[in-house]
Amino acid sequence: MAVLERVSEYTDVIRRFQTEAPVNVVALSKALGLRVFSESFAQNISGKLYRDSGSTAGWSISVQSGEPSYRQRFTIAHELGHFVLHRDGLTRDLEDDTFYRSGLPHWQETEANAFAADVLMPWNLIRELTDAGVLTPAGLANALEVSVTAMNIRLGIPT
Repeated sequence: MAVLERVSEYTDVIRRFQTEAPVNVVALSKALGLRVFSESFAQNISGKLYRDSGSTAGWSISVQSGEPSYRQRFTIAHELGHFVLHRDGLTRDLEDDTFYRSGLPHWQETEANAFAADVLMPWNLIRELTDAGVLTPAGLANALEVSVTAMNIRLGIPT
């Protein structure tokens, strides 16, 4: 939870959603005051974080409706990472392409990816699942509704 420890004002809320697999990232977003939408974007766009006066937090997230659900979940968590970690420095709405590049510095995209991994694949749930006999990256990915690639990265397995 290295990235999450830096955002202590959100840690308790995030942890409330990390008690059972899979983490409900839409409900988490709503608990933090963001609305989440699914839209059809240009093919190379995976998600957006944008100002929205209709949401409690003043921001909303939209994800590419044509992408698989595990990809949409990671995109929501990635955009949530930008909201939690970077929104104070944002001068414009963000559009992340399929490689999670938005024009922000590389370190901010890396940080948003780490945040997404911390949210969707918390070590406490990985331990619970392995204790229950789910021992393969594919099995863990399925239980946490993330891609096998994301799970391999989380586990430190070369992809």
